[in-house]
Amino acid sequence: MLEVAQEDLSRWEITRETVTKALAELSAAEPDSDADVPVEPAQKSQPHGAGVVMVPPWREGLEAKVLPDVYRDIMEALADAPGPLQAKQVVPRIGLSATAGKIEGTRAKLKRLVERGWLAEDAPGRFALARRDAVTGPLNPR
Repeated sequence: MLEVAQEDLSRWEITRETVTKALAELSAAEPDSDADVPVEPAQKSQPHGAGVVMVPPWREGLEAKVLPDVYRDIMEALADAPGPLQAKQVVPRIGLSATAGKIEGTRAKLKRLVERGWLAEDAPGRFALARRDAVTGPLNPR
């Protein structure tokens, strides 16, 4: 049993190294392309895994359309809002039921968007767009 687990771990480590190398090569190939979502290898704090930054840090010229769907929904809800919103106000605006789990999950996403420079949290728990120029046109052409 231990030998099987060690073999699996070895395969995962090789896979992680391969994916990390491939992502680094992709990032280096087109560093200034606005069409691609920037990807970064996982940070050292993530054991046994390679990751991709799903929510890239905001930078000049980057628009919300590069974000995953749920984050674009959040950005659109805040763009349409008359002022800052709380997580419990965002949840129904993005089509989720207002349960504690959905509110907490959305709050985590809002905090991530603040950390990455897309949103501002001027007062605790009150979120707004950090910059209007990140949202241009419809975000979700569904």
